[in-house]
Amino acid sequence: MDKIKVIKTEQDYLAALKLVEELMDRDPGPDSPEGEQLSLLTTLIQDYEARVFPQTLPDPIEAIKFRMEQADLKPADLIPYIGSRSRVSEILSGKRQLTLDMVRALSEGLGIPAKVLIQKPELEQDAELNAWDNNLVKEMGKRGYFGATTFKEENKISLLKSFFSATGHNMQIVGMLRKSPHYRTSPLTDKRALIVWSTQIFKKAKKIKAPIKYKHGALNLEFLRDLAKKSIDKNGPLLAQNHLRKNGIILVIEPHFSKTYLDGVTLLLNKDNPVIGLTLRYDRLDNFWFTLMHELAHISLHYDKDITLFYDEIEGVRGVDINDIENEADQMAREALVPNSKWENSPAKLIPSPMAAQSLANELGVHVAIVAGIMRYEHKNFYYLNKIVNSYKVKDYFSRQLSSK
Repeated sequence: MDKIKVIKTEQDYLAALKLVEELMDRDPGPDSPEGEQLSLLTTLIQDYEARVFPQTLPDPIEAIKFRMEQADLKPADLIPYIGSRSRVSEILSGKRQLTLDMVRALSEGLGIPAKVLIQKPELEQDAELNAWDNNLVKEMGKRGYFGATTFKEENKISLLKSFFSATGHNMQIVGMLRKSPHYRTSPLTDKRALIVWSTQIFKKAKKIKAPIKYKHGALNLEFLRDLAKKSIDKNGPLLAQNHLRKNGIILVIEPHFSKTYLDGVTLLLNKDNPVIGLTLRYDRLDNFWFTLMHELAHISLHYDKDITLFYDEIEGVRGVDINDIENEADQMAREALVPNSKWENSPAKLIPSPMAAQSLANELGVHVAIVAGIMRYEHKNFYYLNKIVNSYKVKDYFSRQLSSK
């Protein structure tokens, strides 16, 4: 795509996505020419997707169950809206369809939109899966998510159902992953790709046995600082993964999908053993450690919040609203890696040199790449210390885990 134009064809669309990824990697300022290009491309892509990939509505029964969970309602609490205990049971099990009176009562009483409730539940699930982008399903197939089965458009629904049912929750996992998520991601991110990626993280995590349950409160700043000191070991990332497992936290690695720009996720679907997923989108040691600390901060600070997932794009977040929850996680991660009290009195604050980076790293007992990454951020110049930051990779540590499905 030589110039930005209205997206009319799939070829235009794919070219626009490629250009967006290139622009996002440069992390342009919002008022720069490249930042304005990115903003315009975002609008054009969203307009095209709204026309070509219309959004489907959630299943009505799942919507009712979701509202029940939100409001801590029991089936008996639905009797005023549906009519009797047996009728409530029939509706929730899918044996009986909602009547117009029920739709009105549930819409007014529970605040569920009528356009959601009037759908036929038995058809909606297949319609939802059929609307999924074929390119996403093809990418799942290339990753081996369907085993030896080859993707064809006519078997898309059965493949997706099989993929989600392998979690042990059938299609309920889709609803679980849609429930109260917290995003810090690009507006162009494909939310369905996030659901697939998170499901794969969930499936991988189920194969890993943690010896104990996570004890809320154990993951404090001291714990994070001690963990950061493992970075100086040549197998630091693997040591961190094993240490977290011994403390009831499971760390899983899985590459990000096309149309996602994700660095990490925290899943609190099972609070006995919280799960952290990392993409290693940037193959750098400093990014690994900051992202890991950010996700651990979510567990430490937001374990009791009514949020089951935290999706985080750590780098390239210009234009994304960073709220208090993300600020808190950022600050705790930063304090765990390079305490502010040490930073304020270090030459690294004044001089972005390799010698200053190494001196502060030695004082803190952490890897020099971590300090270099923080220095680049604090000095607001991501060309500083490139040799240090780009010399230490992380994907090779997890090569076996990345190849396992």
